[in-house]
Amino acid sequence: MSEPTQSAIVWPDEYLPGTTDNFVTNEMIVKGISASQIWPLLNDCTKWETYYGHNVEKVTPPSSGNFLKQGDVFKFSTFGFPVLTCPVEESVAPASGQAGRLAWSAALDGDADSAVKVYHAWLVEDLPGGRVRILTQESQAGKPAAQLAGVRPNRMLLGHQDWVEGLVKAVRGEGVTKGESNLESVGMEGVKKG
Repeated sequence: MSEPTQSAIVWPDEYLPGTTDNFVTNEMIVKGISASQIWPLLNDCTKWETYYGHNVEKVTPPSSGNFLKQGDVFKFSTFGFPVLTCPVEESVAPASGQAGRLAWSAALDGDADSAVKVYHAWLVEDLPGGRVRILTQESQAGKPAAQLAGVRPNRMLLGHQDWVEGLVKAVRGEGVTKGESNLESVGMEGVKKG
């Protein structure tokens, strides 16, 4: 039996899963690719539309460049939300024996019915046997988050799975074909491009 080797997301207290209004987790472990191949596609926010295009739009990279660094601020829209301003809370490239970590927060101001706060985190790590683990988790607080959590099928869960699968396909040089996403397979759309 192998020893446990997997890292975990480091959560700010206010976003601790199980204490917020909405939480999803998506993960893949695949062989034949590495964390160093995944990282540049994940950490460069201008690449997201190339493999996650049906769920993300209006990406504005930070003023420092396309690669997200801790302390940077970038913008994007997803799941029909208005453009979100996102401070990068964590950005550590994967290295030998160390998981790559990327996390950002976002908030939409408003009253009790419309305000929402979000924390989205990623881990990318090499595992023994030529495998890579890709984990993304998002925790949300606010009435819109609670409403989103109650929708079935779970749009955020399916959409984030599309993101994880899109990363793997992009590294392998496979395209993401319209109509083959998890969201589309259940008759749901990502963002509306217009």
